[in-house]
Amino acid sequence: MKRVPGSSGAQGGLYAAPSIFWLSVFFLAPLAIIVAYSFLTPGARGGVEWTPTLDAYRAIANPTFAKVTLNTILVAIGATAITLLIAVPCGYYMARSERQTLLLMLIMIPFWTNFLIRIYAWIAILGNEGFLNDILLATGLAKQSVRFLYNRGAVMLVLVYTYLPYAILPLYSTIDKFDFSLLEAARDLGASKLGAINKVLLPNIKGGILTAFLFTFIPIFGAYAVPLLVGGTESYMLGNLIADELTKSRDWPLASAISLVITLVTTIGVLLLLRANGNAVLGGSGDGEPAVSEPAAAIGGSR
Repeated sequence: MKRVPGSSGAQGGLYAAPSIFWLSVFFLAPLAIIVAYSFLTPGARGGVEWTPTLDAYRAIANPTFAKVTLNTILVAIGATAITLLIAVPCGYYMARSERQTLLLMLIMIPFWTNFLIRIYAWIAILGNEGFLNDILLATGLAKQSVRFLYNRGAVMLVLVYTYLPYAILPLYSTIDKFDFSLLEAARDLGASKLGAINKVLLPNIKGGILTAFLFTFIPIFGAYAVPLLVGGTESYMLGNLIADELTKSRDWPLASAISLVITLVTTIGVLLLLRANGNAVLGGSGDGEPAVSEPAAAIGGSR
């Protein structure tokens, strides 16, 4: 049967049409609206007036915006680092365990509960009259309630709890494909246990670590509900600033400008990170070869 020239390309375009339409309507169109609004004048009662201006971008130079941005960066980096430090050993244990299905179910259980209910559960635990303070007062470890809530630490704790499954799952998937005999070979060649993990395991799961970082840092950077409910004035983040500009100040162009700047900075950061790590997300070392092709050379400095 003769193949009509160009028919496969036409069919490919036809198959891709639904996804292209979906991305255009639900991603590109809203982004275009945000870009347009950021260059307009705020309306007297909300909305925008169709008068071009750069006032929204000039307002971003306000010191308050810089302070909120710095706090957001600190919280996002700190919470992401803690999440990864917990997720890596959890993913490793799950990959080596014989009860992987049970452990996966335990990781997925929090998703069965409403997000807000889980946040309010933490408020019930950390509040001045909450479960944790009741234990401290009953055991005499504290003479008065300890302020666990409404600070940066509470925000980071709840964010780590919220996004930990997003880090564990890609790490587990990556580590589960790792050839653990390489660790045994490294130990036979004189590497310590930590040296084998550092020289052999971590380079091979770099793709999973990068994926876990992206899955946690990006949503934490734009978090709104957690800092609103368990944070105080010192935990005000960019997500809260955007919401306040929309609902309280009714300055839609400024909120759009802040959102656009966040989107651009995040996108550039992700692209630079992906470029710096080569094809790490695919599990390689950047040249199409496994990250550890010569175990002896990899652990040479670990003896």
